[in-house]
Amino acid sequence: MTSAGYHRRVGSVARRAIAAWMLAAAPLAAPARAADASPVVSVDGGRVAGSTEAGGAPLSVFRGIPFAAAPVGALRWRAPQPVARWHGIRPATAFGARCMQQPLFSDMMFRSPGISEDCLYLNVWSPAMPAGRTAAMPARRTAARLPVLVYIHGGGCVAGDGSERRYDGAALARRGIVVVTLNYRLGAFGFLAHPALTAESPHHASGNYGLLDQVAALDWVKRNVAAFGGDPARITIGGESAGSMSVSVLMASPLSRGSIAGAIGESGAAMQKHSPQPLAAFEAKGTAFAAAIGANDLAALRALPADRLLAAQAAAADLPARPVVDGYLLTEAPAVTFAAGRAAHVPLLVGSNSQEAPAAALLGEAAPTLAAYRAGLARRLGTGADAVFALYPARSDADVLAMATAVASDDFLALPTWKWFDLQRRSGAPTYLYNYERVRPRFLADPGSRAAWGAVHSAEIEYALGNLDTNPIYAWTAADRQVSATMSGYWANFVATGDPNGAGLPVWPRATADEGAIRRQIIDVDTRSAPFPEQRRYVAAEPLLVLR
Repeated sequence: MTSAGYHRRVGSVARRAIAAWMLAAAPLAAPARAADASPVVSVDGGRVAGSTEAGGAPLSVFRGIPFAAAPVGALRWRAPQPVARWHGIRPATAFGARCMQQPLFSDMMFRSPGISEDCLYLNVWSPAMPAGRTAAMPARRTAARLPVLVYIHGGGCVAGDGSERRYDGAALARRGIVVVTLNYRLGAFGFLAHPALTAESPHHASGNYGLLDQVAALDWVKRNVAAFGGDPARITIGGESAGSMSVSVLMASPLSRGSIAGAIGESGAAMQKHSPQPLAAFEAKGTAFAAAIGANDLAALRALPADRLLAAQAAAADLPARPVVDGYLLTEAPAVTFAAGRAAHVPLLVGSNSQEAPAAALLGEAAPTLAAYRAGLARRLGTGADAVFALYPARSDADVLAMATAVASDDFLALPTWKWFDLQRRSGAPTYLYNYERVRPRFLADPGSRAAWGAVHSAEIEYALGNLDTNPIYAWTAADRQVSATMSGYWANFVATGDPNGAGLPVWPRATADEGAIRRQIIDVDTRSAPFPEQRRYVAAEPLLVLR
């Protein structure tokens, strides 16, 4: 699921700004907490005590709840197992450790204490429940239960966690939603396939451990969310980038598709160039990886210290961290499942950003000229270059930046995301398409910095989840706050009703069966419904556009 343009790192100015802010604002990191007694609920494993937070409508927040046993020792590369029961009341006021990963993306601002294999934790934000409520006290009546959003972090399946500031659930919880974020195993820890792992599995499967963690977390939410005021029959799953790809997989998987009431996908789907491959191909890569690090059997692999395994993963030239068709979690490629009508038949809100990848992904270091554009297409597409040029034409140098950006963005994420949209639209399920175009402002620490050409990959997260204030490196404006209010309003309405529309928001039409009449929502200061002429281009580009 990785790519040269994947989840673009912010530049050196952003890295310095983040570091400076983290040092200066560390004492302000914890939200205000009310002085009353902690809310206590009973979940799988025992009772947990969270905190009540002010700063608007009061919230009950539970951090670091284990949803599965620590996947260490003999449980490394096994499906997640039930959590062991604990005695007394377990504190749930601090985030659990994030899963093993390297510091790859400098736009990730974590609140977790560090990395560990013991990382299968989730976090819950909900409108405040009665203080001191215990297991003996009943959950809210069914009629009053709240819609639920389970949000899956991005990071290419090699980085990220549910503690990141941009995924904070407080803003949406104040709109009447129970919000859950979660961790899942990453990299070699979460996606290693190997013939010996397949042989020992009761399902004759290996490689999808990180996704099995997501399934286990979703099952945990379904069993336990009523204790937090949530409705287990109204769970929407959402995510961005690798998290969005995960959502498409969970909609297709027979293990999870029956637990979902709705889905949100931001920039990504496990389709097209990101389509899961057959198990045998990934087993071969896993075998080569194990041989390269001198692990001759599973006992040796499981005996490797976590830090050594992480270092070996970093040095590996070809170790995929992505879903695989394992015959258990996935019995076929998700596109096949969706096309056959076997995926979750639920409302889907899905879209991508105006610059998922930069023009440089196609042009390299060359200036944006017509000659460089033609050369880039020929270099990356070979004999298909002329056909793609006809779909993405540039009449002069002035057209090249936009067209090269469109080709790079569509190849990387927009085309796979569209394919997911199109298949779900054809199934007759309510489907809503967006294109996010708001360009983030300049860095607060460097007013002279240049804003991006378009809305870059991951730029929408803070807007959609109502979290601009969690990211202090940008000079947010009133216009940014307007866009965030609109976008988070759509997201909240969709989680609550399966329809993003609501009072005070520009009307967002549901996608039609008629391809010529499809409209998408342009999300920007002037949020509006617009025709979708790219539908025909995507249909034609689908078999052609895979940059090498």
